[in-house]
Amino acid sequence: MTLIEIVGGLFGLFAVCLVVLLIYRSTLTMHEDDQLFLDDANSHMQEEQTQLLSKVNRLTLPVRVFSIGSGVFLLTFLAMLIYQKLNEVQ
Repeated sequence: MTLIEIVGGLFGLFAVCLVVLLIYRSTLTMHEDDQLFLDDANSHMQEEQTQLLSKVNRLTLPVRVFSIGSGVFLLTFLAMLIYQKLNEVQ
């Protein structure tokens, strides 16, 4: 395996993980409601919303890491491809 294949594979891995995280986060936010719970009868719904919000907030750091990682690997992969093509021309 060449270095360019390894970088391309890492980009693919990071991109797939990022897509999975974004899909998971979007399914969580579909269930999120913007409601104001005033009485104790709906306290269980408020607890569910609080738990849901904490899950979404926990996903912020992994989404950022995989976004930055996939961007870096994509730019590295493209730079290596351009460098390889320029060397072939000469």
